[in-house]
Amino acid sequence: MSPTPSVLSEVGLVTDFLVKHPRDAFSAAAVKEWRALGFTGEPDVARAIDEYDQFVEIITAAGAHPRFLPAAKNTGLDSIYARDASVVCQAGVVLCSMGKAQRAWEPGAQGAALRGWNVAVAGEIRRPGRLEGGDLVWLDPETVVIGRGYRTNDEGIRQFAALVGPSVEVVVAQLPHWRGPGDVFHLMSVLSPVDRDLAVVYSPLMPVTLRERLLERGMTLVEVPDEEFASMGANVLAIAPRECVMVSGSPRTRALLEREHALVQVYTGREISLKGGGGPTCLTRPLQRR
Repeated sequence: MSPTPSVLSEVGLVTDFLVKHPRDAFSAAAVKEWRALGFTGEPDVARAIDEYDQFVEIITAAGAHPRFLPAAKNTGLDSIYARDASVVCQAGVVLCSMGKAQRAWEPGAQGAALRGWNVAVAGEIRRPGRLEGGDLVWLDPETVVIGRGYRTNDEGIRQFAALVGPSVEVVVAQLPHWRGPGDVFHLMSVLSPVDRDLAVVYSPLMPVTLRERLLERGMTLVEVPDEEFASMGANVLAIAPRECVMVSGSPRTRALLEREHALVQVYTGREISLKGGGGPTCLTRPLQRR
């Protein structure tokens, strides 16, 4: 299998995706590092497994094929957030260069698994470039937005732009300082497309130029209330147009989505999402969409 240009979407029907089960990410040794990695509490592995099985079942019930990344040396709790170590382009998967030093080995581990499955690896971001998958959002096959913040730098963006070539417009969104370089803050912390004309956003932390760009494209913006930003109301995974998955605990955002005729499914994410700061988009690396 080699990803095709149809994957250059955040909202098409997911048919093939990467995930890493907590059985393989949450080893006994890894769990001991939760403070150093910035988790808000020590994960309960048994509960994490139950939550994760529920989450994956929601996606596979729609017919998508999961590829479970194996346990790998030098990867830890953060490796459950499979999106960040790779991105996709026309030619296949691009391995990232992590802005969080403790995650440096994850792209190589993903690359080994992908090559074992004969998935096309189109290139990699090399130091001093930094690029994490949570900072990259395809608006359409010719337009990609990349968040420039503490996890992704100018050189990483330059290298990705060179890989995709002049046929793709790379829109750079300058991200705010917010809680500083130690926080988990990506572009997808404040922007989650749900359909070609619908996105969930947290406008107080969104670059003005990006918000204006989305409105110019005719997109309806579902505005996450302040109190639901912490419960990851802005981190929503589209598994098909207007079909999405979110962490339970953001009822107002869910109601706003349903008012826009979106089908919303929720999962309990206390162990796998809230403690580590990674919602449903973070947990998945879609490889193919229709």
